[in-house]
Amino acid sequence: QVHLVESGGGLVQAGGSLSLSCAASGGTFSSYPMAWFRQAPGKEREFVAAISRSGGSTSNADYVRGRFTISRDNAKNTVYLQMNSLKPEDTAVYYCAARIGPYYSSRVSDYNYWGQGTQVTVSS
Repeated sequence: QVHLVESGGGLVQAGGSLSLSCAASGGTFSSYPMAWFRQAPGKEREFVAAISRSGGSTSNADYVRGRFTISRDNAKNTVYLQMNSLKPEDTAVYYCAARIGPYYSSRVSDYNYWGQGTQVTVSS
């Protein structure tokens, strides 16, 4: 069983930056592809970014490409999401997720473990 805890959310003005962290415990972190998802009020949870087990490969959703960067530090059992040039439409609860298997995915249903989420609010 993997336990994930997100941190780093908050309130920021449009155009600003935030850095999210997700600390994992209870499993072999380096064996899990990881991802960030987000969910805005009244909307479905959506894919943001994913990273391979080694960190050598990443994928971003079109709506964050060029602004958000996912990374991981397997020695620290932590995955990060650096968010720059934030927009009001980025406002959501951000979740990190771990997948059992060799490859990352952009589908919510492919992930086995989830954190509790951290709120990101971008004011205009």
